[in-house]
Amino acid sequence: MNPWLPILSIVLLTLFVLWWIRKSYSRWKLPQSPMPEDQRKILESDIAFYHSLSKEDKRKFETKVQEFLLNCKITGIETQIDQRDKLLVASSAIIPIFGFDNWRYADLHEVLVYPRRFNLDFETEGAGRSVMGMVGNGYMNGVMILSKPALEHGFKNERDKKNTAIHEFVHLIDKQDGRVDGLPVLLLEKQYAIPWIDMIRQKIDEIYEGRSGINPYGGTSRAEFFAVISEYFFERPRLLKRHHPELYRLLKIIFKQDLASRKRRN
Repeated sequence: MNPWLPILSIVLLTLFVLWWIRKSYSRWKLPQSPMPEDQRKILESDIAFYHSLSKEDKRKFETKVQEFLLNCKITGIETQIDQRDKLLVASSAIIPIFGFDNWRYADLHEVLVYPRRFNLDFETEGAGRSVMGMVGNGYMNGVMILSKPALEHGFKNERDKKNTAIHEFVHLIDKQDGRVDGLPVLLLEKQYAIPWIDMIRQKIDEIYEGRSGINPYGGTSRAEFFAVISEYFFERPRLLKRHHPELYRLLKIIFKQDLASRKRRN
């Protein structure tokens, strides 16, 4: 066997990976103009997260939302969607990664908006329709599905600690390292990994023992806990910090955002 073959294989694989990354980035679209005023007004009226930002951060949020919409198709399935629906989806994507300047959902190419809840066979009629959102796998990889009522409710009710679209985008963030396991390796510095896992275990135990105000669905797995508690973090940050200060501290580190300390704005 030629001793140079393994080295040549590694070099060729490296060149292929670099070519693929470069090709992917060359396809990525960036906004070329400021967000139109009518879209900005929708963010101001419907997105509490945006409303609380400084003027500078609002411009940053707008740019990220535009970038998402340029690179991810949003399609209504048996339902009409408008500009507001698209902005709700895009805002749900940007809120969790707002603390990261260069984050891209490069593996997501389409979000399907369904008219109502659906089942695991993606049916919107009949029995078993309990699913409000889903990150696709297998032949549905690169696709997210959201129930339109759940999408809208997530931004209408700011006090219930729930936002289905943010929940699904957190699953997608979790999936970026290849596993949906509640351990977002790409966001979490190594020294915090064990404390985070220990915290999840402790909080799931509290859910099962009836000693927690966290949505019980978070007790079903580490992945669901991460998504559920992220909803809580972005919906009711001050309440989370008051009731679960150490959990809040770790989420602040993961998302690089300190929402509880953000000043309220008129």
